[in-house]
Amino acid sequence: MTATTLSRDAILDWLRAFATLIDENQDYLTQLDSAIGDADHGVNMHRGMQAVIGKLPGLADKDIGTILKTTGMTLVSTVGGASGPLYGTLFLQMGATTANKLELTLPDWTTALEAGINGVITRGKAEPGDKTMIDAFGPALSALKAANDNGTALSEALRQSAQAAEKGRDATTPLVARKGRASYLGERSAGHQDPGATSAHLLLKAAADTVEKLA
Repeated sequence: MTATTLSRDAILDWLRAFATLIDENQDYLTQLDSAIGDADHGVNMHRGMQAVIGKLPGLADKDIGTILKTTGMTLVSTVGGASGPLYGTLFLQMGATTANKLELTLPDWTTALEAGINGVITRGKAEPGDKTMIDAFGPALSALKAANDNGTALSEALRQSAQAAEKGRDATTPLVARKGRASYLGERSAGHQDPGATSAHLLLKAAADTVEKLA
């Protein structure tokens, strides 16, 4: 029987899975960031997600909104650079739309992610094509909405979302950055994969992997 909802435990598992992927890709993310940024994306995200992991035992009996809001506040307070406020905003907005919920349907998840992404866009003033995490998040959200419309099962919908994020991540390589530290490089930013889009893909891959394990 495939999972049809994301339970509170599944959300906690997702955050743990994301922390593991960040840990495994810390050096890679920093290497990507060293080409076009401050060479700290991997280190900063790792520090933030380890702080989140430390909070999870105390959140095991809370609702999903509280779990996500706490994650957001923890990232804002522990992650340096632009990533802290942006990922913090993502989780805070997702938490606001999931207040008091103990499980999420695919439409719930889609609504929460859309609120989070809109928060990131408002905070970072980034648009598609600016060579940021939005270039991964945007296609992922579109894939989720299409899956919703098509009545796709939760597990498959999250996989399609992660695959769309991966394509979006790869599409950042030839782009010239128009936002953030990378924009200072102008044309020289082309030819490098965006680290924010890379970690955004990892976030959605972690969600897909988590739900697959529930099947």
